[in-house]
Amino acid sequence: MTELSGPLLAPSGLKAATHIECQDNLEFMGALPSGSMKLIVTSPPYNIGKAYEKRTSLEDYVDSLHEVIAECVRLLHPEGSMCWEVGNHITRDGEVVPLDIILYPEFKRHGLQLRNRIIWHFGHGLHTTRRFSGRYETILWFTKRDDYTFNLDPVRVPSKYPNKRHFKGPHKGEISGNPLGKNPSDIWEIPNVKSNHVEKTIHPCQFPVELIERLVLSMTNPEDNVLDPYMGVGSALVAAIMHGRNGYGCDIVPEYVEIARERVRAYWNGTLRTRPMGKPVYDPCLPNGGH
Repeated sequence: MTELSGPLLAPSGLKAATHIECQDNLEFMGALPSGSMKLIVTSPPYNIGKAYEKRTSLEDYVDSLHEVIAECVRLLHPEGSMCWEVGNHITRDGEVVPLDIILYPEFKRHGLQLRNRIIWHFGHGLHTTRRFSGRYETILWFTKRDDYTFNLDPVRVPSKYPNKRHFKGPHKGEISGNPLGKNPSDIWEIPNVKSNHVEKTIHPCQFPVELIERLVLSMTNPEDNVLDPYMGVGSALVAAIMHGRNGYGCDIVPEYVEIARERVRAYWNGTLRTRPMGKPVYDPCLPNGGH
């Protein structure tokens, strides 16, 4: 078993580092300096009775996040971004409660500004019989002020018509789109981590690394700090160090913390397997699924 706390320093020549603790997130964040995190990206429990959470009333669930959100705001850099990824809470009688709508006022109380409500669409999940099966979750992207860090070029995706040209005017005949590709929009189709996913661990609801890579590349610069206060098995930290950022994270489940540290070491050793960012989603109608 590996140790469960303290920094993990990158091999010589690499600038990224991680600090991982098996600790309550309020205690962990309380020791960090104000304004030190360029990106805070996380996904708290959805209050639906997963193995790592205790189901409570919706009111108690929201109350439990008050202090965590306040600490995140304290830690957020003036030019930083906070990305809060949530799904739906399902009541015991089957009603769907969209958690992003419930939690939005909590962020506005702190004066944060919503930049996007990103829809993360995925193709696999539970099948339901009395409503349409859920196949998306949302990422609420907030900033503290108008002059926030945003780098579009590293996350552009292939244009639908890359050779389209202006047909009139002073630029007639020239390529009309950006040669690096187009804006990925606010609907992201990225496979979720299920049993056959290359990144699968024991965690029932882990982030796919490529989902966080897009946030890291667009909302931070090299050597910036990235925090996940509900770290799980460390996908956000892996995405951070893959691109030369420093990762900070904590969780109260020792098994998850151990796996997170092992994944960071595996990345530095060159043995960690991740799904490449931008890889096409498997299509059974195409040869080799389009891969």
